[in-house]
Amino acid sequence: MSQIPKANIYTKRGDLGATSLVDGSSVSKHHPRVQAYGDVDELNSAIGALRDSLNSHFKPSELTDLQNTLFKIQNHLFNVGSLLACENPEILKKLPSLDATHFDWLEKEIDWLNSHLPKLQAFILPGGHPSSSWAHLCRTICRRSERNVVGLDTSEKPNSDCLIYLNRLSDYFFTLARYIHLKSNTPEVLWDSKA
Repeated sequence: MSQIPKANIYTKRGDLGATSLVDGSSVSKHHPRVQAYGDVDELNSAIGALRDSLNSHFKPSELTDLQNTLFKIQNHLFNVGSLLACENPEILKKLPSLDATHFDWLEKEIDWLNSHLPKLQAFILPGGHPSSSWAHLCRTICRRSERNVVGLDTSEKPNSDCLIYLNRLSDYFFTLARYIHLKSNTPEVLWDSKA
């Protein structure tokens, strides 16, 4: 049986500070599109760490739905990244898209988590439980991603859909952080303005 030759991990094309977008065009690694999809990639990595931390702190019976939701979000973020990494309208048509069904699904996930939570009475500081802290880190990386997408031309539908998704997603991670405190019986860390 013949083996498939491995592709080199290093291409050396980026040694001079350039990279290729999905459509094949070459841009600086400092290009706004690269910053935008780079933040989405960082967010996806942080979600992986959040998922792993949940495995360490919760029983498997408590995890199935959360793990499935986070895994689905990670797949959606790959779609977001590919859309952000492309400027060619013809190639964009062939890429996996986002639409209202994605936004509606995220809103239902937020509403379900929120239906279990007590009313928010004060500002919350990140911390108090490792998984909650990871959820807050995901939230803040998501907000940075959102800010960088705003820097692109958001009149284009793919960019505006990515922006809507990221906006909902940051709300999801805030709500998830609170839900983790609830399920772990860990008090939330409240802001003390006089500290």
